[in-house]
Amino acid sequence: MGTIEKAVRQSVSLPSPLAKRVKTLAKNRKVSANRILVELVETGLQAKEEERRRFFELADRLSKSKDVKEQQELKEQLARMTFGE
Repeated sequence: MGTIEKAVRQSVSLPSPLAKRVKTLAKNRKVSANRILVELVETGLQAKEEERRRFFELADRLSKSKDVKEQQELKEQLARMTFGE
């Protein structure tokens, strides 16, 4: 038998404009607002993990690089990831 994930009930307050966007998405896709929220959270967590992985990949490349030009480019990329543009 497959494993079944236990759902945990969470109460979340959303700003009104965001709640309207969630409801609109749900209506357009013919799914529940809860399903939309779950998908958005999952997508956001995956994006954050990918961003973290990319950051450490760049940091690793920087520590191994002997090329001054490449080092500068990697530093700039890491700075943009850390502080924004």
